[in-house]
Amino acid sequence: MADELTIDIRKRYAGGPEISAALSVPLGEHAVTVLFGPSGAGKTTVLRAIAGLDTPDSGSIRYADEVWFNLAPRINLPPQKRRAAYLAQEYAVFPHLTVRANVAYGARGDAIDELLARFDLTALADRYPVQLSGGQLQRVALARALAARPRLLLLDEPLSALDAPTRVRMRADLRHLLASVQVPAIVVTHDRLEALTLGDSIAIMVDGRVRQAGPVDTVFENPADAAIAEAVGVETISPARVVTRGAGLMTVEIGTARLEAVDTGDPATEVFACIRAESVTVERSAAANPTSARNHLPARIVSLMAEGPLARLVLDCGFHLTAVVTRQSEGEMHLRTGDRVIAVVKATSVRIVPRA
Repeated sequence: MADELTIDIRKRYAGGPEISAALSVPLGEHAVTVLFGPSGAGKTTVLRAIAGLDTPDSGSIRYADEVWFNLAPRINLPPQKRRAAYLAQEYAVFPHLTVRANVAYGARGDAIDELLARFDLTALADRYPVQLSGGQLQRVALARALAARPRLLLLDEPLSALDAPTRVRMRADLRHLLASVQVPAIVVTHDRLEALTLGDSIAIMVDGRVRQAGPVDTVFENPADAAIAEAVGVETISPARVVTRGAGLMTVEIGTARLEAVDTGDPATEVFACIRAESVTVERSAAANPTSARNHLPARIVSLMAEGPLARLVLDCGFHLTAVVTRQSEGEMHLRTGDRVIAVVKATSVRIVPRA
């Protein structure tokens, strides 16, 4: 389609897995696509192939109606003709040049001052990179990348070089910047919160392959298989067996427990039950006023670990189920390892995927 970047490539490294990516990326002015997955999944390889910095072994890359790469007719446009700005993890600003000179490297005339103002760098124009914070360096790198008027922005782990507090602050800032520059972007990250904050759409890579793609919220809430569920941070992924179906629901058996879930319509009986920790409510005893949640599981607290304002619990419900509660709730319920509790899970919070 004319408004998409279409990628269908393969590349193999000696002694390593084959990287295979087939996806379509929207090219709207404010479109941000996240290429997400664990380290080593092949995300940077795909990004560098799009930029023209690495050559695939086979396949094609097409930007709208323009072919950037196709091995059969020997088309392989050099990076400068693709006009895709590639921003590496280390930002790669010139250490011997001032902020203004870095931005001016690819810009001319009034564009320099416009970019300095847009990225709030005017007051820092005469400083050198060594005099800047991590967040300021990132803004310089983005301004310099946009100075050449690219058609596409490619960002490889753009927040990984920052310390944790700065990363938290910069997530929202980067999203705002990407929305303001009116250039479609592809962002590589392995951080779940960055993916949720930055992306409009997402492609999940696992073991060198693109396994699922779509709107960010849809993919995170509906992983297609257990590997993707693990990649997007689902804490409980348990082998299960479907025992009954009816009225739009299915009952699955996990260990000695039974859970009700929404029927997916897939005929498989050997499945995985996937449950996010934040979808589990912990109660001391059966509630006097029962909720609409269909699953109330007697459980024992196997472990309890503080994580800042939250506490993470592993519960034995006949299978191991992870839950999170606030530290305030932990204190009010006087939760301790070994205590008996009730784990409450809505049927809509149990995602069933085929085991195959």
